[in-house]
Amino acid sequence: MHMLLVMLTGLLLLAVFALLGKLWGADADSIMLAAKYFIPVWLGVALVNMWVGVHKAGYTVAQELPILLVNFAVPAALALGLVWWLGRA
Repeated sequence: MHMLLVMLTGLLLLAVFALLGKLWGADADSIMLAAKYFIPVWLGVALVNMWVGVHKAGYTVAQELPILLVNFAVPAALALGLVWWLGRA
């Protein structure tokens, strides 16, 4: 359940970044730039989530690494898909 909530948080954060890009530049290039900025920010959030899992919850790095990859990959892949889709238009 926690993994799903983290991924949904990533999708919500991507939507916030895209909305801010739309409000700031009002064109597809601004939304694409915001989606590109989302990816390293989301990596940082996912790494903090992994750190909490290791240091506070007592999991090992080996146990948390696959969770980190999934938690990061799903929203980042959607961000890259958004960049690709807007780049085609």
